[in-house]
Amino acid sequence: MGKITSTEEYIAQHPAWAKELTLIASIFEETELEGTIKWSAPVYTLNGKNVAGLGAFKNHYGIWFFNGVFLSDPKNLLINAQEDKTKALRQMRFSKGDLINKILIKSYLIEAIENEKLGKRITPERGQSKSVVIPEHLAILLKKDAELNRCFMELSPFKQKEFCEHIASAKREATKLSRLEKIKPMILSGIGLNDKYRK
Repeated sequence: MGKITSTEEYIAQHPAWAKELTLIASIFEETELEGTIKWSAPVYTLNGKNVAGLGAFKNHYGIWFFNGVFLSDPKNLLINAQEDKTKALRQMRFSKGDLINKILIKSYLIEAIENEKLGKRITPERGQSKSVVIPEHLAILLKKDAELNRCFMELSPFKQKEFCEHIASAKREATKLSRLEKIKPMILSGIGLNDKYRK
Protein backbone atom coordinates (compact mmCIF):
# COMPACT_ATOMS: atom_id res chain seq x y z
CA MET A 1 0.00 0.00 0.00
CA GLY A 2 1.58 3.25 -1.14
CA LYS A 3 1.64 6.46 0.81
CA ILE A 4 -1.62 8.40 0.58
CA THR A 5 -1.08 11.89 -0.83
CA SER A 6 -4.63 13.14 -1.40
CA THR A 7 -8.23 12.88 -0.19
CA GLU A 8 -9.11 11.19 -3.50
CA GLU A 9 -6.55 8.45 -2.84
CA TYR A 10 -7.87 7.96 0.68
CA ILE A 11 -11.45 7.65 -0.62
CA ALA A 12 -10.31 5.18 -3.29
CA GLN A 13 -8.96 2.95 -0.52
CA HIS A 14 -12.41 2.85 1.11
CA PRO A 15 -14.73 1.92 -1.79
CA ALA A 16 -17.56 0.87 0.54
CA TRP A 17 -17.94 4.52 1.63
CA ALA A 18 -16.64 6.27 -1.51
CA LYS A 19 -19.90 8.04 -2.38
CA GLU A 20 -20.49 9.26 1.18
CA LEU A 21 -16.88 10.35 1.76
CA THR A 22 -16.84 12.23 -1.56
CA LEU A 23 -19.98 14.11 -0.51
CA ILE A 24 -18.54 15.01 2.90
CA ALA A 25 -15.23 16.09 1.32
CA SER A 26 -17.20 18.42 -1.00
CA ILE A 27 -18.79 20.03 2.09
CA PHE A 28 -15.33 20.62 3.58
CA GLU A 29 -14.26 22.23 0.30
CA GLU A 30 -17.05 24.81 0.60
CA THR A 31 -15.39 26.17 3.76
CA GLU A 32 -12.15 28.10 4.22
CA LEU A 33 -10.43 25.00 5.57
CA GLU A 34 -7.36 23.70 3.77
CA GLY A 35 -7.16 19.99 3.00
CA THR A 36 -4.03 18.00 3.72
CA ILE A 37 -3.03 14.44 4.62
CA LYS A 38 -1.88 13.61 8.15
CA TRP A 39 -1.59 10.16 9.72
CA SER A 40 -2.51 8.76 6.27
CA ALA A 41 -5.97 10.36 6.38
CA PRO A 42 -7.55 13.65 5.21
CA VAL A 43 -7.23 16.47 7.75
CA TYR A 44 -8.59 19.98 7.25
CA THR A 45 -6.73 22.87 8.81
CA LEU A 46 -7.03 26.59 9.45
CA ASN A 47 -3.74 28.47 9.57
CA GLY A 48 -1.95 25.16 10.03
CA LYS A 49 -4.10 24.09 12.99
CA ASN A 50 -6.11 20.86 12.79
CA VAL A 51 -9.86 21.53 12.76
CA ALA A 52 -11.53 18.42 11.36
CA GLY A 53 -10.76 15.23 9.48
CA LEU A 54 -12.29 12.31 7.61
CA GLY A 55 -12.15 8.74 8.88
CA ALA A 56 -13.34 5.49 7.30
CA PHE A 57 -13.52 2.11 9.00
CA LYS A 58 -15.03 -1.28 8.27
CA ASN A 59 -18.48 -0.62 9.76
CA HIS A 60 -18.64 3.16 9.84
CA TYR A 61 -17.16 6.41 8.58
CA GLY A 62 -17.18 9.86 10.05
CA ILE A 63 -15.83 13.31 10.74
CA TRP A 64 -13.33 14.01 13.48
CA PHE A 65 -13.49 17.41 15.17
CA PHE A 66 -10.15 18.00 16.84
CA ASN A 67 -11.63 20.43 19.36
CA GLY A 68 -15.15 19.04 19.14
CA VAL A 69 -15.64 19.32 22.89
CA PHE A 70 -16.32 23.04 22.32
CA LEU A 71 -19.06 22.50 19.73
CA SER A 72 -22.61 23.25 20.89
CA ASP A 73 -23.81 20.01 19.20
CA PRO A 74 -27.52 20.99 19.00
CA LYS A 75 -28.51 17.62 17.46
CA ASN A 76 -26.44 15.58 19.93
CA LEU A 77 -24.52 13.90 17.11
CA LEU A 78 -21.01 13.95 18.51
CA ILE A 79 -19.48 11.08 20.41
CA ASN A 80 -16.31 10.71 22.39
CA ALA A 81 -14.85 7.64 20.69
CA GLN A 82 -12.44 7.15 23.58
CA GLU A 83 -14.40 7.84 26.76
CA ASP A 84 -12.35 9.09 29.73
CA LYS A 85 -9.23 9.30 27.57
CA THR A 86 -9.92 11.89 24.89
CA LYS A 87 -10.42 15.38 26.20
CA ALA A 88 -11.09 17.45 23.07
CA LEU A 89 -11.60 15.12 20.09
CA ARG A 90 -15.17 14.30 19.07
CA GLN A 91 -16.53 12.21 16.19
CA MET A 92 -19.66 12.49 14.07
CA ARG A 93 -20.20 8.87 13.06
CA PHE A 94 -22.24 7.41 10.19
CA SER A 95 -23.17 3.85 9.28
CA LYS A 96 -24.70 2.19 6.22
CA GLY A 97 -27.95 3.86 5.19
CA ASP A 98 -27.45 7.01 7.27
CA LEU A 99 -28.50 10.21 5.58
CA ILE A 100 -25.87 12.92 5.17
CA ASN A 101 -27.38 16.29 6.02
CA LYS A 102 -25.16 18.71 4.10
CA ILE A 103 -26.52 21.87 5.78
CA LEU A 104 -26.16 20.38 9.25
CA ILE A 105 -22.60 19.16 8.69
CA LYS A 106 -21.62 22.55 7.29
CA SER A 107 -23.06 24.30 10.36
CA TYR A 108 -20.86 22.12 12.62
CA LEU A 109 -17.83 22.88 10.44
CA ILE A 110 -18.50 26.63 10.53
CA GLU A 111 -18.76 26.54 14.32
CA ALA A 112 -15.52 24.51 14.51
CA ILE A 113 -13.79 27.13 12.33
CA GLU A 114 -15.06 29.94 14.57
CA ASN A 115 -13.82 28.10 17.66
CA GLU A 116 -10.42 27.71 16.04
CA LYS A 117 -10.31 31.44 15.28
CA LEU A 118 -11.15 32.10 18.94
CA GLY A 119 -8.26 29.84 19.94
CA LYS A 120 -10.38 27.49 22.03
CA ARG A 121 -8.12 24.78 23.45
CA ILE A 122 -7.97 22.31 26.28
CA THR A 123 -4.70 22.82 28.11
CA PRO A 124 -3.21 19.64 29.59
CA GLU A 125 -3.41 19.46 33.36
CA ARG A 126 -0.15 19.98 35.19
CA GLY A 127 1.71 16.80 35.87
CA GLN A 128 -0.35 14.93 33.31
CA SER A 129 1.62 12.79 30.89
CA LYS A 130 1.10 14.16 27.40
CA SER A 131 2.22 11.11 25.49
CA VAL A 132 2.76 7.40 25.75
CA VAL A 133 6.39 6.25 25.77
CA ILE A 134 6.69 3.87 22.82
CA PRO A 135 9.38 1.17 23.20
CA GLU A 136 12.04 1.05 20.50
CA HIS A 137 10.90 -2.21 18.84
CA LEU A 138 7.32 -0.96 18.47
CA ALA A 139 8.49 2.50 17.36
CA ILE A 140 10.55 0.96 14.52
CA LEU A 141 7.59 -1.16 13.42
CA LEU A 142 5.21 1.84 13.43
CA LYS A 143 7.68 3.90 11.44
CA LYS A 144 7.88 1.17 8.78
CA ASP A 145 4.13 0.58 8.51
CA ALA A 146 1.99 3.72 7.92
CA GLU A 147 -1.33 1.89 8.21
CA LEU A 148 -0.31 0.25 11.50
CA ASN A 149 0.87 3.64 12.78
CA ARG A 150 -2.47 5.27 11.86
CA CYS A 151 -4.42 2.51 13.62
CA PHE A 152 -2.18 2.76 16.69
CA MET A 153 -2.68 6.54 16.87
CA GLU A 154 -6.47 6.04 16.74
CA LEU A 155 -6.38 3.82 19.84
CA SER A 156 -7.11 5.41 23.20
CA PRO A 157 -3.99 6.42 25.19
CA PHE A 158 -4.94 3.68 27.68
CA LYS A 159 -4.85 0.99 24.97
CA GLN A 160 -1.63 2.44 23.52
CA LYS A 161 -0.05 2.27 26.97
CA GLU A 162 -1.11 -1.37 27.43
CA PHE A 163 0.56 -2.38 24.15
CA CYS A 164 3.71 -0.38 24.96
CA GLU A 165 4.04 -1.93 28.41
CA HIS A 166 3.39 -5.40 26.95
CA ILE A 167 6.39 -5.00 24.62
CA ALA A 168 8.64 -3.17 27.08
CA SER A 169 8.07 -5.76 29.84
CA ALA A 170 9.42 -8.64 27.71
CA LYS A 171 12.90 -9.54 28.93
CA ARG A 172 14.13 -11.49 25.91
CA GLU A 173 14.51 -10.19 22.36
CA ALA A 174 12.64 -13.20 20.97
CA THR A 175 9.72 -12.54 23.32
CA LYS A 176 9.55 -8.90 22.24
CA LEU A 177 9.44 -9.95 18.57
CA SER A 178 6.79 -12.62 19.10
CA ARG A 179 4.67 -10.16 21.09
CA LEU A 180 5.00 -7.62 18.28
CA GLU A 181 3.67 -10.16 15.78
CA LYS A 182 0.78 -11.00 18.10
CA ILE A 183 -0.33 -7.39 18.66
CA LYS A 184 -0.09 -6.26 15.00
CA PRO A 185 -3.50 -7.67 13.91
CA MET A 186 -5.05 -6.41 17.17
CA ILE A 187 -3.87 -2.85 16.52
CA LEU A 188 -5.06 -3.00 12.89
CA SER A 189 -8.50 -4.12 14.12
CA GLY A 190 -8.65 -1.45 16.84
CA ILE A 191 -8.72 -4.13 19.55
CA GLY A 192 -7.06 -3.40 22.88
CA LEU A 193 -4.70 -5.92 24.49
CA ASN A 194 -7.15 -6.84 27.26
CA ASP A 195 -10.48 -6.03 25.58
CA LYS A 196 -11.69 -9.63 25.83
CA TYR A 197 -11.48 -9.41 29.62
CA ARG A 198 -13.47 -6.17 29.76
CA LYS A 199 -16.74 -7.49 28.32
